[in-house]
Amino acid sequence: MKSLKSDIHSKKVTDILSEAHEHLQQKDAVREHALSGSRQVIRFCAEATRTIHREEFEAAEELLSRARGILTEMKGMMGKHPDVLYSGFVGDAEKEYAEGMVALATVKGDEIPSPEELEVDTAPYLNGIAEAIGELRRRIVDNLRTGEVEECIQLLETMDIFYSGIVSFDYPEAMLLGLRRRTDAARSIIERTRHDVAHAIRQDRLEATMKRLESRLEESGGAGAPSTDGKSEEV
Repeated sequence: MKSLKSDIHSKKVTDILSEAHEHLQQKDAVREHALSGSRQVIRFCAEATRTIHREEFEAAEELLSRARGILTEMKGMMGKHPDVLYSGFVGDAEKEYAEGMVALATVKGDEIPSPEELEVDTAPYLNGIAEAIGELRRRIVDNLRTGEVEECIQLLETMDIFYSGIVSFDYPEAMLLGLRRRTDAARSIIERTRHDVAHAIRQDRLEATMKRLESRLEESGGAGAPSTDGKSEEV
């Protein structure tokens, strides 16, 4: 009788371990696919960001659409493996996608998409907004070089809105996935950008004042123009 029970236990253990092997093999395959997919998403989003700054918006939309397709496929494969879904690298890919979509909408003047519209989790979305602030600074710096101060002011206001929103989230760091660190970095970025924009505004005002002064001097200079007898008139 004891031997029979041992045989039953042995078969049970063998079946359990066989199922465990199969489950882990599936998980490993899903994980490898997700790692590869995440790298692709991040690569597409990085290229999309570069095209946004070049104002190649259709190309940016195409790249971000491809990134979204990969994300959707990845998450569809992970229904039975939530631990892989929330292991970190998928969230990083979602963050990059959210950053690209928020930056694109802001630069184009469109409405900012929500996490539900992007189909990304809340924490990656918030971190994407935090990192989009850095991309808006880059846009502002480019515009300052070409004298487009008005758009810079509008973008700076948007940066302030983003920062005021994300700084209000006071939850454990395990839930926010690095948001506090990125929020601190965003605050520093905004302070530097505000200084740059203020300097540009002062420079514009100084140049406008100088032009008005030059114009007045040119207008008043006619009174001291040489007369027909070769003598200057009294001013």
